[in-house]
Amino acid sequence: MRTHYCGELNSQHIGQTVTLCGWAHRRRDHGGVIFIDLRDRTGMSQIVIDPDTPAAFALAETVRSEFVLKIICKVRHRPEGTVNPNIPTGEVEMLAGEIEILNPSLTPPFMLDDEHLSETVRLEHRYLDLRRPVMQKNMMLRYRVSKVLRDYLDVNGFIEVETPMLTRSTPEGARDYLVPSRVHHGMFFALPQSPQLFKQLLMVSGFDRYFQITKCFRDEDLRADRQPEFTQVDIETSFLGENEIMNIVEEMIRRMFKQVQDIDLPNPFPRMSYAEAMARYGSDKPDMRVTLELTELTDVMKDVDFKVFSGAANTVGGRVAALRVPNGGSISRGEIDAYTE
Repeated sequence: MRTHYCGELNSQHIGQTVTLCGWAHRRRDHGGVIFIDLRDRTGMSQIVIDPDTPAAFALAETVRSEFVLKIICKVRHRPEGTVNPNIPTGEVEMLAGEIEILNPSLTPPFMLDDEHLSETVRLEHRYLDLRRPVMQKNMMLRYRVSKVLRDYLDVNGFIEVETPMLTRSTPEGARDYLVPSRVHHGMFFALPQSPQLFKQLLMVSGFDRYFQITKCFRDEDLRADRQPEFTQVDIETSFLGENEIMNIVEEMIRRMFKQVQDIDLPNPFPRMSYAEAMARYGSDKPDMRVTLELTELTDVMKDVDFKVFSGAANTVGGRVAALRVPNGGSISRGEIDAYTE
């Protein structure tokens, strides 16, 4: 039905007749000439319709936002002064010869380039929300990340295996989502918190290197780093030491950032032992963007009268440490309480 995507046309296509399909993002009537910005998942093309093609011009007058169109057009240079360097198709425009309305549209409840939409409105009209360029870019980014990860793991000898979604409940760190069985009255399936048992079974069976980009489910409260349903890259190997598996995963992440976002990550990644992290930051997952480190006060606190400090300082293996915050004296008690929540 179409020969090209809207976002891939450029000066190399000048003089060619192409067929485009997509959504009318915007229609502009400049008194005798009509412009339609035609959009698909790759971007937009500017379509020009002039009165020399009466049938196409008459049909273009009826087009409104989000009409689905098929347009046969000829690629030409944009007139001098109208080139748009901000988009890939900004050097060319398409002169329409034929227009077909594949599907008309009601007036949409919001414009797709509205940046102040509430989440409620977006979710109520999700099919429109997913047409927005920012959402389409997010979906394409997710696809590219998955593809790069799969390609890398395949080259490194990993086998992708789909494990069951309906299984029995197993003791893990969160509550299971339960699915009632229609066949076995009073019995329930559990949705997996992770494929832990299945991937260990694969290792015992000799598959050696397994991976899966899989859905996991945990029936617990929302947190910044945890949602009830999420996707994870699940990996299990046999006969590898911890440094070997860390090297494989590090290179996978480096390659993903480079190929998808053209970002160079350090090689190797900085590494820190658990003991060092706890000693310096008091956390096993410190945020390295925060440069504050704990100050050792154990020796200073051994002879103080406040037993909460002296007791810990004089206990074998005990420790007293403090976080020195620059200009901390100006922080109010309310702000301090907010940091500890």
